[in-house]
Amino acid sequence: MLSHGQRLILLIVGLVLASLLFFFRGGLYQQAPLDQLARRSLEPENALQNGRPTIFEFYADWCEACREMAPSFLDLEHQMENKLDIVLLNVDNPIWNDLIDEYNVKGIPQLNLFDKTGNPVGVVLGARKFEELQFIVKALVNDDVLPDLSGLNLYSDRSKFSSITNNESIKINYSGSSPRSHG
Repeated sequence: MLSHGQRLILLIVGLVLASLLFFFRGGLYQQAPLDQLARRSLEPENALQNGRPTIFEFYADWCEACREMAPSFLDLEHQMENKLDIVLLNVDNPIWNDLIDEYNVKGIPQLNLFDKTGNPVGVVLGARKFEELQFIVKALVNDDVLPDLSGLNLYSDRSKFSSITNNESIKINYSGSSPRSHG
C-alpha cells in the first residue's frame, strides 16, 4: 500500500509527464501533417496555371495511407520550396466531385501529376514511400522522364511503364465503385 506522500509524488510525476507529452506533440495548436498540407493547398486551377509542376492528391481524412504519406509530402514541399505545388483534394468534400469524375478517381490515395504547363503526365495509385515520392517529385521539377516504378501502379505518358501518349487522356480502369469506399 502506498503512503499518502508516495501517492502525491506519483500524481505529480504523472501530471508532469502528461504535460510534457502534450507540449511536445504540439499542444493546443497541433495540426497533423495531412491537415497542414490541406490548409496550404492552392486552388487546383491556380496551381495548374502558375508555371510549376503540380501534384493533385485525392485523399480522405480517414485514409491511413494518406496520413502516412503526409509527412513525406511536407518534407518534399520544404525541399522543393516554390518549385512544386501539392494540392490536396478530399474525396469526401462534394466541392471536388467534378475533379473526382474528371480524373476518374476510384481509390485513394491517387496522385495526378502535371507538368509546368498544367498538362497531365501521370497517375500514381496507392501509398508510396518517401524515396518513391522523392523520385517522382524530382522528375516533375526537373522536367525529366518519370521513374519506372514497374509494378507500383505508375501510369504516365513519360514513363516506360505506360503506353499513354500525349494525345490520349489518362484514363485507368479501376475495380471498385468509389474513392469513398473502404474496400
